[in-house]
Amino acid sequence: MRYEPIDPALFVQNRARLREMLPPRSLVVLNSNDLLPTNADGTTLLRQNSDIFYLSGIHQEETVLVLFPDAPDEKHREMLFTRETSEEIAIWEGEKHTKESARATSGVEHVHWADAFPGIFRLLMTQADHVFLNTNEHPRAADAVETRDLRFIRETQRRYPLHDYRRLAPLMAELRLIKGEGEVDLIRAACDITEAGFRRVLGFIRPGVREYEVEAEMAHEYLRRGADGFAYDPIVGSGKNACVLHYVENHDVCEDGEMVLMDAAARYANYNSDLTRTVPVNGRYTERQRAVYDAVLRTMRGCAEMLRPGVVLKDFQEEAGKMVESELLGLGLLEQKDIDDQDPDKPAYKKYFMHGTSHHMGLDVHDIGDLWAPVRPGMVFTVEPGIYIREEGLGCRLENDYLIGEDRNIDLMASIPVEADEIEELMNTG
Repeated sequence: MRYEPIDPALFVQNRARLREMLPPRSLVVLNSNDLLPTNADGTTLLRQNSDIFYLSGIHQEETVLVLFPDAPDEKHREMLFTRETSEEIAIWEGEKHTKESARATSGVEHVHWADAFPGIFRLLMTQADHVFLNTNEHPRAADAVETRDLRFIRETQRRYPLHDYRRLAPLMAELRLIKGEGEVDLIRAACDITEAGFRRVLGFIRPGVREYEVEAEMAHEYLRRGADGFAYDPIVGSGKNACVLHYVENHDVCEDGEMVLMDAAARYANYNSDLTRTVPVNGRYTERQRAVYDAVLRTMRGCAEMLRPGVVLKDFQEEAGKMVESELLGLGLLEQKDIDDQDPDKPAYKKYFMHGTSHHMGLDVHDIGDLWAPVRPGMVFTVEPGIYIREEGLGCRLENDYLIGEDRNIDLMASIPVEADEIEELMNTG
């Protein structure tokens, strides 16, 4: 892998926390993600299932993790099954896990080749009362996506119809909400790489460059520092493109007098960062651009102070909307009459700020988490307000990542330039 080895104690601890949540005689099975096909004989790079990585640290296809804490045979209480390598596989595909390397990476003592799984699983099913299987229950998950987990669920229920099947997803969601110290260190590493990419493009952006050239500069810096790549499809939108929330074409020319919005961050060791900055193409904000920028920055900082233990995200979003509403009044984009006459279900500010302000972040950029549960220490959130004025071809969003603390939040991107004056200085130096 590109990243430095992760202390397996992280995964050992994660499995121990899961075991404490299981009722007696429970069997847990998790599958790795598929290698997705392209065309002809090609495949994409593996994007590992976040849950199996969280519990094992194994980044390889055709891997199965089995936990059965009450198994009569001690050797069956924690097992990893992975694809057997060979000289031919090594020639065509490169290095794969040996049993020894899988054991060292995961901290799972009992490692088997994948072809041993069916027989051992059959035995375990005769001993288990409850079977926990994994599915993607993220509220925004795509429907009807075929995965190894779903195929395994269908086949297992067909073969063993009388077992008590239970959902693993709620347990994993609860576990992954709170980030341990090792996880925070990996998120910090992703943030540090993202900072290097952002500082690089500040010296590169100028009138006439294309958006994809800016993307390429960031990609270069991320990859040379050991990142997996971008944490998500990067957004580099100049001028009116900054008002398109999911703009990913990144093909237009950055023109003099425009701003360019960059929502593009790095992923490291499967852990993500999420950064947005909006900078002037020519290195100097116009008076109007600066007014909008400062309004968004004030909102970001106010929201970061408000996102504290005990707050519910739904209530937090309403308060964030009120902050933006106040800024829109100051910018002359709303009048008090617009607010007085607004539909409570469609507040006036949504014309200029139409997305959420924060989301959980971790192994997934939009990490699993209950939007109705109070915020707790140890959670990691983005804070990303924006103002988008389509009639002016002007959009601005700012975003940092925050670790929620007992006494104060920790800005994991505090060292990444965000003040307009500092950005202008860096863009006009050298």
